[in-house]
Amino acid sequence: MNAIAKAIDTFNEWFGRLVAPLLAVITLIVIYDIFMRFVFGRPSDWAFDVTKMLFGAHFMLMAAYGLRHHAHVEVDVLKRLLSRRKQAVLDIIGYLIFFVPFIWMLLTFGWAFFYRAVSRGETTYGMMAIPVAPVKSVIVIGAVCLTLQAVAIVIRAVKQLREEEHA
Repeated sequence: MNAIAKAIDTFNEWFGRLVAPLLAVITLIVIYDIFMRFVFGRPSDWAFDVTKMLFGAHFMLMAAYGLRHHAHVEVDVLKRLLSRRKQAVLDIIGYLIFFVPFIWMLLTFGWAFFYRAVSRGETTYGMMAIPVAPVKSVIVIGAVCLTLQAVAIVIRAVKQLREEEHA
C-alpha cells in the first residue's frame, strides 16, 4: 500500500512541476496584451479569453500538487493537540465526510460540462471563437489527480493506525 501512495506522490509531483510553468506563459500573454494596448492602442482579441482559460487550468491542475504539499487551508489548531492515532482517524473521517462528496460532485458535473462542450462544439463568446472543451476537460483531470492524492493521504493514515496498533 505504501508503494501505491509513493507512486501517487511521484505522479502528482511530476505533474505539478510540468504544469507550474504555465503561470509564466500566462504572465507573458498578459504582458503582451498590455504592450499591445499601450503601444498600439488596441489589445489583442484573444488574450483575455486565453488567460482566463489558462489560469483556470493552472488552478485546477495544481490542486493535487498543493494537496500533496499541504498548501491548502487546513484548520489544524486542534488537530495538533491530538495523538498521531487520533489525527489519522480524523483524516480518514474528514476525507470520507467532506472530500468524497465534493470530489464526486466535481467529477460528475465536470464530466457533464466537458461532454456538453464536446457534443455542442462549444466556443468562447469573445472576438475569437476558442474551443472550451480542452479547458473543461481540466476539471475532470484535476479531480482525478485530487482523488489520487486523497487516496495516498488515506493510505498513510491507515498505515499510521496500523503502526499505532502494533506499538
